[in-house]
Order: sequence, then structure tokens, then C-alpha cells
Amino acid sequence: MVARLHQRRMDDATLTLVSLAIGVVAVLYSSVGHAGASGYIAVMTLCGFAASSIKPVALVLNILVATIGAWQFWRAGHFSWRLFWPFALLSVPAAFVGGGLSVSVSLLQPLLGVVLLFSAVRLFFRRHDPPEVSPPAVPTALAAGAGIGLLAGLTGTGGGIFLTPLLLFRGWARTRAASAVSALFILVNSMAGLLGYCRSGQTVPSFAWVLAVAAVAGGALGSRWGSRHLPVPVISWMLAVVLILAGGKLIFA
Repeated sequence: MVARLHQRRMDDATLTLVSLAIGVVAVLYSSVGHAGASGYIAVMTLCGFAASSIKPVALVLNILVATIGAWQFWRAGHFSWRLFWPFALLSVPAAFVGGGLSVSVSLLQPLLGVVLLFSAVRLFFRRHDPPEVSPPAVPTALAAGAGIGLLAGLTGTGGGIFLTPLLLFRGWARTRAASAVSALFILVNSMAGLLGYCRSGQTVPSFAWVLAVAAVAGGALGSRWGSRHLPVPVISWMLAVVLILAGGKLIFA
């Protein structure tokens, strides 16, 4: 009995520390319109959580934080439906398919990690909005959205870490508009990925709802800062940090 009580105290202490880390991740990621899935995955992996429980928990936290972020960036006037819908239309079914697949991503993840690190380096050298932006052709956005949605489902993320750099580097959106579109994109794809996961007969671990409290608090704080107060160069720098963390996680996980 003493051993069981000691183990329970250790579990409670671990969960408290993980909750604090989740809250910090949520603040950082939500400030740039992301929900933090790659950061949550990294935290839980480092803390020894079972691999089978990490993906659904990350998706649940993603849904909560992305909901808050999408609302904050929309209220601040940065969301563009015209830019959003072509990317989202095919990404949702693709994320649903990816979320239900159990495939080895040992080759895919390092490649994606390198892409994210390269994107981060580019952001460090170009922190201001482009003088002019032009939305992509609909077929181009549909194809890109489908590919990103599939990657989102496979990796247990919402896809924002891939969509935001694409929008910025192709000159399809300004920084805050890219963050606003990515927030809702992450939300719909995370929901599709979680539905695909649950449809395969698996369940969400109960400790997800404990971590959700920290994620919601961090998401509310970070998204408000990012949508209203942080200067664009600061958002770009923070986005670069997010991409480095996400890329490092994909390469070294």
C-alpha cells in the first residue's frame, strides 16, 4: 500500500509538471495561430507517456487550443474565408484517412523535420510582411490542402506547421492572416483526425482532460497576444522558434 501511495504521488507530480509544460507550449504556439500538437507530442514523449496515448491526447488539446485561436484571430479581423476554404475542402477527408492509418513514419518524419527547419531559417531572415499578397489558384490550394491534411492525420498534428510557412513564402497571405487561416485549418483537421482515430475503435485516455485545463489557459493567453498585441516581426520570430521545435521533434523523436 505504501508503494502504491508513493507511485500515486509520483504520478501526480509528473502530471503537474507535464501540465505546466503543456501550458507553456500552448502560449507559444497559439501566439502564431498554431495549436501546439508537435510540442505536446514532444513533451509527452520526453516524459515517457505510452506511444499509443500520445496521438489522441495531442489531437484533443489541438482542438481546444485551435478553437480559441480561431476565435481570437477572427475577432481581431484577420480571417479570410476566401483564402481558407480551398485549402480546407480536401484536407478534412485527407486528415480523416490519415488519422485512421497506422503506418510507419520513420522515413517521413525526418524529411518533414528538415523542411520545417529550412522554413525557420528563412523566417529569421524575412520577418516582415510582403508588400503585396495574392491568393493561390483554387486547384493549387485544393492539392496543397489535401497533401497537408494527409500529413496532419498521419503525424497527429493539425497541419498548421506546414500551411503557415507555405502561405508566407508563396506570398499568398500576410503574417496575421496566415495565422488566422491556419488556426481554423488546424481545428477542422484535428477534428477529422480524431474522428478517424476513434472510428478505428480506439479511445482517448482520461488524463487528456487534466492536461486540457493547462492547454486552454495557455491558448487563451497566447492567441490574444498574437492576434492583437505582438508586432509582426515578433510573431515571425516566434513562428521560427515554433518551426525549429516542431522540426527537431520530427527529426529526433
